[in-house]
Amino acid sequence: MITHYSFGSLSFKDKTYHKDLIIIKTSKEEKIFPDWWRKEGHRLQVEDLEEVWKHSLEYLIVGTGAYGVMKVDPEVEKKAKSLGIKIEIYKTDLAIKRFNELYSSGASLAGAFHLTC
Repeated sequence: MITHYSFGSLSFKDKTYHKDLIIIKTSKEEKIFPDWWRKEGHRLQVEDLEEVWKHSLEYLIVGTGAYGVMKVDPEVEKKAKSLGIKIEIYKTDLAIKRFNELYSSGASLAGAFHLTC
């Protein structure tokens, strides 16, 4: 569970992160990819999620930043759909709420969170 989020800071399992990150949770494993950076900082593209695409997931939750500045390329949504992954895109505070709901329900999911703007 993510226990805290504020601009530039996210706490997950008693560890606080200050840079964008990806969290992947399946029935078999849980992985964190800290210091996640995209090819183009405020644009999320298919290649930015290579680690996500390697897993069999039900959901991909994208946090676009406190003010929703990060934009998601339509190709990301197409790729998720082609893999049978439901993608949901929100400003980061709402993305974290949704991630926690799904995390608690036992769903296999990934959260890709932009922590600042």
